[in-house]
Amino acid sequence: MGYNCQVRLFSCRFLLAFCIVLLTACSSVVKQNGLLSSSEFKMASVVKTDINLVTETHQKIVFLALKELALKLYKRNPSEWRKGGYQGAEEAVTELVKFPFMSINDMKSIDCIWLSVDDDFEGDRVQAFIAGLQTMIFEAYQGQREFYMIDFLDAQKLYNSARNVEVASWLIRTKQSASGAVFLVSSGDAEEVNLSFERLFGKIINAQDMIAQIMANRQHRVLKSALQSMVTAFIPI
Repeated sequence: MGYNCQVRLFSCRFLLAFCIVLLTACSSVVKQNGLLSSSEFKMASVVKTDINLVTETHQKIVFLALKELALKLYKRNPSEWRKGGYQGAEEAVTELVKFPFMSINDMKSIDCIWLSVDDDFEGDRVQAFIAGLQTMIFEAYQGQREFYMIDFLDAQKLYNSARNVEVASWLIRTKQSASGAVFLVSSGDAEEVNLSFERLFGKIINAQDMIAQIMANRQHRVLKSALQSMVTAFIPI
């Protein structure tokens, strides 16, 4: 068999294999009344691995939990959403979770989280707190919302982001203003404990830890435990 014939045969086999992948993917699309559902097949899914899909799922879980956390904080601190002139907590949350995620006073990530417990800050503290968490965690995902075969996330950054959420959780419970009151009411004190806040923080931390370990295993890396002084120090991402 000549060289040109071999090339044509290889091309035909490759095309056949590609078509099989497309047909298999298309066959998994759910139809409702003859129309494609929200799970409509995308060409991009052909170049996604299972790990890519798991990564996107973990990211969605985290940002949905942050959205729920924002709503809970606004309901316990209604004076904060009123600072932005919103009609209610739901409207404030809708604006807060829009992508791309907002910055506050040109600050993002860890700086923005600290802003939420700054005595001199007169803005919406819930907005600053959640925006800081959103942008910090998004940075750990390399600023991406979709992932493909060629993407390799930094497992250590994902792990560090989970530790930062732990610090943020501690900060919001304990940091007090000059007057002695907490900046944002959340889980409450010993007499009035709202465990739903702790469950949400735990959900975010667990999701970040899990995806960090998955990435570490994928790259045969060992995660370095963070040595934080009294768990009060944020780790740069």
